[in-house]
Amino acid sequence: MTPPSAGRSTGPSPGPVVTGLTPDYRIPTERLLLRPWRPDDLDTYHRLRGDPEVARFLYDRPLDRDGARAKLASLRTTISEPGQWVNLAVEVADTGAVAGDVGLGWVSDVHRLADVGYTFLPGLRGNGYATEAATAMVDLAFTQLGCHRVAGHLDARNTASAALLERLGMRHEAHLVENEWVKGEWTDESIYAVLATEWAARRASG
Repeated sequence: MTPPSAGRSTGPSPGPVVTGLTPDYRIPTERLLLRPWRPDDLDTYHRLRGDPEVARFLYDRPLDRDGARAKLASLRTTISEPGQWVNLAVEVADTGAVAGDVGLGWVSDVHRLADVGYTFLPGLRGNGYATEAATAMVDLAFTQLGCHRVAGHLDARNTASAALLERLGMRHEAHLVENEWVKGEWTDESIYAVLATEWAARRASG
């Protein structure tokens, strides 16, 4: 997943300007526990971000161990202004194994926009964990960050990620042709999104 350029607009907001996100950790879901990454997660984080299959559709190339350590140390657990991301480890509650990473990025306070992102270990895909974790993060965006809209930006070749966003109830809003130069090639970008009213109606209907 790739975030768009972030920034703070100066126009009047159609609603209250959000003031940041400091989630109550730990965040349980039906089968998972979302929690801050810890230094002792380095081996797992390196397996995740060092895997060429995982990195295929990311901005970053696979990270070596030092790169993974530096990236792990930079991850935030709170959001206080546009351009910042919260990243959480996704732990399988029954086993304690970390399956992947889920993130929420604040794009604009005035426009009340956020992005959701996720990466998961190939061996733990296919269990619905990414959908479950991403659902929790979208909930955070609407209920705690006060967002009007949450989007997902992805490499258009990443059909598995597109299917996940559709399962969340997001609509496909755009396909941008060769709009980004990523790791030595022009890439297409797909954009999906859902509004707060749509999310609330979907959640109410079960």
